Amino acid sequence: MDIALEIWDTFIGDRLYSALLPTSLSSSVTVPGFTSVANSTLSLFGATQPFVYEPATQLIYLEPSKYAYMSAWPRNNIYRQFLSFFLIVWIFGLITYFICASLSYTFIWDKSTVHHPKFLKNQIPMEIKQTMESMPIMSLLTAPFLVAEVRGYAKLYDSFSDEPFWGYSFIQFPLFIAFTDLCIYWIHRGLHHPLIYKTLHKPHHKWIMPSPFASHAFHPMDGWSQSVPYHMFPFIFPLQKLAYVFLFGFINLWTVLIHDGEYVANSPVINGAACHTMHHLYFNYNYGQFTTLWDRMGGSYRKPNEELFRRETKMDQKEWQRQTKEMETILKDVEGEDDRKYLAEEETKKVL
Repeated sequence: MDIALEIWDTFIGDRLYSALLPTSLSSSVTVPGFTSVANSTLSLFGATQPFVYEPATQLIYLEPSKYAYMSAWPRNNIYRQFLSFFLIVWIFGLITYFICASLSYTFIWDKSTVHHPKFLKNQIPMEIKQTMESMPIMSLLTAPFLVAEVRGYAKLYDSFSDEPFWGYSFIQFPLFIAFTDLCIYWIHRGLHHPLIYKTLHKPHHKWIMPSPFASHAFHPMDGWSQSVPYHMFPFIFPLQKLAYVFLFGFINLWTVLIHDGEYVANSPVINGAACHTMHHLYFNYNYGQFTTLWDRMGGSYRKPNEELFRRETKMDQKEWQRQTKEMETILKDVEGEDDRKYLAEEETKKVL
């Protein structure tokens, strides 16, 4: 993610940190946890060697402005990197979320879903509220991975000449999908264990008939735990830098797509929106993220109802009643009495 960090620093970070912590500190500076820190002792809270520009990638060259040399926290300062990545993941996570979810809601999502008996009153505002509350915490927990990456602990490489062997730059994409699909399957399935389900994962399962805005509406520890495989991958396997940026955007888009209710993929392999809808409806099925492979091997695969792929039956009242009856039967086995309605009413009051 050093490419994203360099773009951030060039257009935002350099000006931000030169204003907050300029090099021309007159006598002392007050920092949380420190008192009256003299300019000569700035190393105590992260000052490093003078900044020397080195491009993050050979493919992009961004000439630093004068502001890049005007902060007591140079670009290679570990505290600055942590704060920057926290802001990058939070801000651009929200931008991606609202753009993708809004486009999906406007052009893809079937608005008649709001009439489904399991679609909650004021559900979309509640989904957005939960996302807004969780996103900064998830960003805070994600930042250490990204700091470790830019400080050289990951196996990120820049150009084709740096790939471990010829053709790896193409192999890395299916390898990334396979690795993260395996890990997320077991993490997601683990989140359904009775000891932790009600605390961590149940907040996401309030959305039995999710809208695209439910895509990031998790308990923060739930959302973060399912993202860990994405960030662990470059510490285990080589990954090209631009490919990492692309994949980071792709997984955010995919998360929205599997909640958009448009059941395009009627495939025994792809774990698309139809499979994920079955998971939200019936709980203990289709834990996978990208494929159905691990659900099939783990005995948790459930083929999406054929009715979901025909518009005339997808939103039929009889189909909704059948879904509701079966869902409520499974729900009693999974959770006992359903307290969703009460919790939803309480959250609706907060939203209003």
